[in-house]
Amino acid sequence: MGSVRPWARVYVGCTVLAALVCAAPAPGAPASWWALLLLAALHAGCEQLPCGRAPGCRTSSGRAAGDRAPEDMGTFFPVLLAGAFLLPPAAAALVPLPGALLVPVADRPAGLRRAWRVAQLALAVWTASRVHGALGGRDAVVGPRFPYALLTAGAAAVAFCLVLTALDAGILALAEKAPARLRGPLPARTRELGAVWRGLFLRSLAPVAVQGLAGLMMAVLWRSPYGPVAALLVLLPMYVSCWVFAQYHRERAAHQATIRALVQAVDIKDGYTRGHSERVGQASVMIARELGMDAERVEVLRFAGILHDVGKLGVPTRLLRKDGPLTPEERRIIELHPEYGHEMVRGIGFLGEARSAILHHHERLDGSGYPYGLVGSQIPESARVVAVADAFDAMTSTRSYRRARPVEAALAELRRCAGAQFDPTMVRALIRALARHGWHPVVTADEPRGNVPPRTVPRAGEPAGPRRGGAGA
Repeated sequence: MGSVRPWARVYVGCTVLAALVCAAPAPGAPASWWALLLLAALHAGCEQLPCGRAPGCRTSSGRAAGDRAPEDMGTFFPVLLAGAFLLPPAAAALVPLPGALLVPVADRPAGLRRAWRVAQLALAVWTASRVHGALGGRDAVVGPRFPYALLTAGAAAVAFCLVLTALDAGILALAEKAPARLRGPLPARTRELGAVWRGLFLRSLAPVAVQGLAGLMMAVLWRSPYGPVAALLVLLPMYVSCWVFAQYHRERAAHQATIRALVQAVDIKDGYTRGHSERVGQASVMIARELGMDAERVEVLRFAGILHDVGKLGVPTRLLRKDGPLTPEERRIIELHPEYGHEMVRGIGFLGEARSAILHHHERLDGSGYPYGLVGSQIPESARVVAVADAFDAMTSTRSYRRARPVEAALAELRRCAGAQFDPTMVRALIRALARHGWHPVVTADEPRGNVPPRTVPRAGEPAGPRRGGAGA
């Protein structure tokens, strides 16, 4: 919401108005002011604790915490959901008010962000309270009556998550310009936007469910003879788990910063492949998912694709930018870049098998590749994935010396070279993935940067066409 569009302001205004209507107490509603004040103060206190980012915490624009910068404000859900289980809807909608107003906002406009955050949380808590009450959940909490109390709390948590997701999707569409990349016919854009919304919901559901269970435990203890003091004990393990997850997200953010710094250094040195690294990482992920790899390994393959050319930092810039063909000696220097890259990332433990992919992504199944001339299964699987992704992007990208090939032509070339240059399994996986999802690269063209003069011949170190009967990358 840094630069807010007019329609986004209208959307926020409508959300605030709806929250005000929901927070208006119904005539004759039972007063629960002491519980409301205590829960509101408790939630505000939790918001001030430095538990950091954790799954289930939401940011000022509503997205999952891992999707935003760490300075954005977050929200701790157990107290809010406990309020939904204990209070009437109108009172429950007021619980997030102090906490959302007191948390600092790093991005502008701060006032609009705070208003949006208060309204979003108020509507979500109000809906959860309505669903919980309509299903008889408040009676089930007293006693409690299990498993019915779990069912009503689960339904309320799902409703809470649905409201947050729906509002998130709206602000993403209007303020964050998420659909700007969507092109093509309206049905295709609608399906893509629907996929974004489903992704938001699925990422949020499990963390909200876990924190909803903690909120239910708080509500049960609150209504028990032990009273609110016992309910506060539930927050201690939740805070510890929040802190543990925060450490994970900080470590992950540090990993991402390391990757970005290395890629930016390569882009600055070799401007003719701008965006190539990101696209190879994207294609590597598509192949890995098609092969059924688990999420952790898919992430490692993404790192491998992004960093596969990091060794070019060790190659003299004059060779990378040389006009005309390379001499045999210059070619040998260029072909050292996988080894340079492997040495650069050797000490980065989180990269795992990505390091071997960086070293061996120019190997060929028939043994004619470099740097070691490995044959067949001697080549690590991760390197075989990146090799196909690298060649595919090289052929489908526009360079200074040639236009991009159509995707179908590039796939035909990969099929032709499968078995000799590329692993046929990886080629088939990429073909299936592209048939299912299409090719929508984040960066769509390689453009010269700076004062480098335009070329009419291949960039040094990058063949104009297939080398030894293969697809050049």
